[in-house]
Amino acid sequence: MKNAVLITIGDEILSGNTIDTNSNFIANELKNIGTKVLQIFTISDEIETIKKTIRTAFETGDVIITTGGLGPTRDDKTKKAIAEFFNDELALDEATFNHLKAYMEKRGRLEILERNREQAFVPTRSRVFQNHFGTAPCTMMEENGKLLFSLPGVPYEVKPLIKDQIIPYLHEKFSLNYISTRIVSVVGIPESILADIIENWELALPSNLSLSYLPVGTRVKLRLTATGSNETALQQQLEEEIQKLLPLIKDNVIATSEDKIEKILAGILTERKLTISTAESCTGGELAKMITSVPGSSNYFLGGIIPYAAEKKIGILNVKKETVEEFTVVSEQVAAEMAKGCQKLFDTDISLSTTGVAGPGKGEDGNEVGTVFYTIRVHDTEVTSKLYMPHLERLDFMYFVAQKIIQDLVGILINN
Repeated sequence: MKNAVLITIGDEILSGNTIDTNSNFIANELKNIGTKVLQIFTISDEIETIKKTIRTAFETGDVIITTGGLGPTRDDKTKKAIAEFFNDELALDEATFNHLKAYMEKRGRLEILERNREQAFVPTRSRVFQNHFGTAPCTMMEENGKLLFSLPGVPYEVKPLIKDQIIPYLHEKFSLNYISTRIVSVVGIPESILADIIENWELALPSNLSLSYLPVGTRVKLRLTATGSNETALQQQLEEEIQKLLPLIKDNVIATSEDKIEKILAGILTERKLTISTAESCTGGELAKMITSVPGSSNYFLGGIIPYAAEKKIGILNVKKETVEEFTVVSEQVAAEMAKGCQKLFDTDISLSTTGVAGPGKGEDGNEVGTVFYTIRVHDTEVTSKLYMPHLERLDFMYFVAQKIIQDLVGILINN
């Protein structure tokens, strides 16, 4: 197994203005070829800091990947730092310049600005991986069998460079094993009891397979990971082991392939040809966002509404004014009437509704922050539930509630 170190370069990451999504993506991709990330550094865009961090990374990593600090502006110092670290110099690379010129011509920029021309300057000892979605190339330096890749920081440029060029290169160069993973999603069994039920199966797993328990809300994800040289054989091996597992917990399994709950729901809705709609207050559209994030969701998601104000719940969803006055807008009664009105409004088989207090202040009726009622209505049957999570910040609250509702819906559909 090879080890890797990731270095994120840029003051915008350190300031909190930009979230580092690149490291998460790269680490996951490296994991799939048996390369373990030992450290992740986030550093400022300063030459000495970059050189010092690269030196530290080379002490532990076989593969070092930097992201950020490459661009047309003169304050980008990554290339200079790398050239100095390797006692190299920067020079114009004709292939990179021609690639850059063609890239810009396709976008109607016929004149190469001098600042863009500078991006074709790379360390003379480097191998270049051309960037097909941006202007800054990826370069690789090799020393004593260790590799340093320097990538731009824009995520939509990083992803294809990693997936299409760097991962295949690493896999071939180091003859790395494949790592295949399957997720079995289990509901209705606490983690400790689940572990007891499947203990004998787990102990009998082949040596190249490992099992992890990943609790998510009221769901437990069993992550089964296989390592070996033949990817097809690994996938077959995983399937065989899952088939041995299913008889033990079959009634509690909601999925054996998909990981994300919204994708699990998509499969069920598509298979059963069911339609769904949403009426959201405290989740602010998070339910609709999750459901429509899956390709093909237009086949089953007919629409959603965010009736934040009580009068909109009354006027659009036909929630009774008397219900609001008697029980307050954050109540199981209002949630139930919202779901019924939503189902009628969009003419769907299923409707979901939420009403609650996301915070940071209390609701108008004095309801505590973190209180939410939600209703899942399937045909003429409805289930209304309450959650109380005062410890969650507003956006985390919205996301958690949406996840929980979809998970509950999947459970209902699986058992009916």
